[in-house]
Amino acid sequence: MAIITLTTDFGEKDHFSGATKGAIYSELPDVKIVDISHNVSPFSIPEAAYIIQNAYNSFPKGTIHIIGIDSEINPENKHIAIKLDDHYFICANNGIMSMICSEIAPEKIVEINIHDKIQTSFPVLDVFVKVACHIARGGTLEIIGKTINSIKPIKNIVPYVNDDKTQIIGSVIYIDNYGNVVTNIKRSFFETAQKGRDFEISARNYKFKKIYNKYSDIVNFEIPEEKRHDEGRGLVVFNSGDFLEIALYKSNSTTVGSASSLMGLGIMDTVSVNFNKV
Repeated sequence: MAIITLTTDFGEKDHFSGATKGAIYSELPDVKIVDISHNVSPFSIPEAAYIIQNAYNSFPKGTIHIIGIDSEINPENKHIAIKLDDHYFICANNGIMSMICSEIAPEKIVEINIHDKIQTSFPVLDVFVKVACHIARGGTLEIIGKTINSIKPIKNIVPYVNDDKTQIIGSVIYIDNYGNVVTNIKRSFFETAQKGRDFEISARNYKFKKIYNKYSDIVNFEIPEEKRHDEGRGLVVFNSGDFLEIALYKSNSTTVGSASSLMGLGIMDTVSVNFNKV
């Protein structure tokens, strides 16, 4: 039985996500539909890229992922379907897939060309659903599109290292439900650039010289609980997706605040790592 996932910026108020599911069920009554998220910030390609990269590989091979972010077709925003890591992704060619494709080479990419058969002002429902159901029935990508060799990149999805190899320049790509700030710097990228050197992580006026394995490592459990005062302390971890994350321990926007609010960090703000010269 096919699985189709949905990742969109539709939110929960409007009819869009419900209508999309209804259209899928109308074509494939026995399909399984899974909502990954409908709360991506409107038109936020970095957020969508982060979410789908960290969610898709928890699903079985062959799963079909509809990504409904900035999906209105125009001459600079075509629709694509990609087979990658034995999963299928249907989205606009606007850079959403560039984060995943920077680590795993696609097996096939097609530019969807069925629009002349469909009148649409709602491409996720009218186009993406048709393509997803075609794939779920065992159809090939070549039937619904022409093969292309590359996708549109997006700036700042991937960090870079300066010429003298002393600094990583990254950026904020996601702010989670706790207000923790996720960067585009993955553990493997960090360790390759670090080469065992000491470092200092900078985000606005905040500096960190240690990366913890988990959030609670900042706590000294040998001190009596009533004397700790650890809630709201800033720290850096590699999170469950292995991305460098700036957080507050047990952050809460209504009490101790969050890394995003207290440090003034937003999407695409710069986070750098400076290495000591050997």
